[in-house]
Amino acid sequence: MAAARTWRRGGACLVVVALLILLVAIVSPSEATSSTSLGRRQVRSLLKRLNKPPLATFQSPDGDTIDCVHISRQPAFDHPLLNNHTIQMRPSILPSGMYDEAAHPFTQTWNQNGEKCPDNTIPIRRTKEEDVMRATSVTTFGKKTHNGSPHSHLAGVTDGHHYGVAYATGDAKYYGTRVTINVWKPKIATSRDFSLAQLWITAGSYANKDLNTIEAGWQVYPAMYGDDKTRLFIYWTRDAYNRTGCYNLACSGFIQTNPQFVIGGSISPVSIYGGTQYVYDYLVWKDPARGNWWLQVQGKYVGYWPSSIFTRLRTGVADTVEWGGEVYSPRITTPMGSGHFPKEGFGKATYSRAIQVVDSSNHLKPPKGVGLIAPLPNCYNIIAGSSSTTSWGTYIYYGGPGCPRNSQIEVM
Repeated sequence: MAAARTWRRGGACLVVVALLILLVAIVSPSEATSSTSLGRRQVRSLLKRLNKPPLATFQSPDGDTIDCVHISRQPAFDHPLLNNHTIQMRPSILPSGMYDEAAHPFTQTWNQNGEKCPDNTIPIRRTKEEDVMRATSVTTFGKKTHNGSPHSHLAGVTDGHHYGVAYATGDAKYYGTRVTINVWKPKIATSRDFSLAQLWITAGSYANKDLNTIEAGWQVYPAMYGDDKTRLFIYWTRDAYNRTGCYNLACSGFIQTNPQFVIGGSISPVSIYGGTQYVYDYLVWKDPARGNWWLQVQGKYVGYWPSSIFTRLRTGVADTVEWGGEVYSPRITTPMGSGHFPKEGFGKATYSRAIQVVDSSNHLKPPKGVGLIAPLPNCYNIIAGSSSTTSWGTYIYYGGPGCPRNSQIEVM
């Protein structure tokens, strides 16, 4: 009898298991299909919102598809605060006091054979389904999924971000900044890592979750673009990278006015170690008349961030301006800039020169002082200098190879 009872209990268990397996077999396919369908609908909805109907299209040699979209149909105008916005085609006035340097063209791959968008259109890199699928989710596409401010380490927020950055000191407020940055193509260790050189204009703080930023420069970011090419990028946020802001034109906000630039487009050529150095000049400043934050690259107006999309930067000005390099690499294996330490100097290390800040009189001047941030100097470092006799003015060298897995890491 005991043996029979044991068999019946075991048989009952087997029946329950069999029923569970059958239930999973019946339910799971439909649930998976529903989830997949929902994901595909979300992706298609995002692509429809980002990829506006083009008036012309080009296939770039680097594999990008470039759509020429009417300037009034660009993604910026999906922003609810910009429904009745009148496009400002030019800033009211340039800042005075800029270094007098010969202008050089900004060379991008898409128009190297003379391609040109029609009048009243802007070129936009088409977003593909695979671009969105590389993101952690549809809602995070085009956004920083990790905190990314040079001062974030002071608040204990790093998330695998590493810096070689300088920041202005000696003034309470800043109305913009100008910097010339040489461009490289660092080798990225994993597809989720990135390496960049840029400027930051910030107001607010992480602590209050009201950090506003305006950012511009170059980056190599496989997870974002699907390749290892060096690309022009911009970024903005008004809530410490939480819900607002994005890279390039991946959300509504930045209004592009120039038909020659593809924001997010690849840059070519890049600097060669021990050889030719290629540089590009960036200027971001607050237009005194309209309050919008304008971007100029290589002496040409690219577009602007409307003041209305910000909080702290709407009526106020920046608390901090910064310049330098950033790497996202949890294993600290991706190089910053050229991948060489700043002490190697010109032709070998990454540099930003002719650094200036915009004051309340809309005048460009050297920063009164420069502070440095390099939490891992054995991996990525930075040095600063100045020259009153050349157009270099205030400058910084920064970068490094990262740290081998078993190396000694000194945290500053």
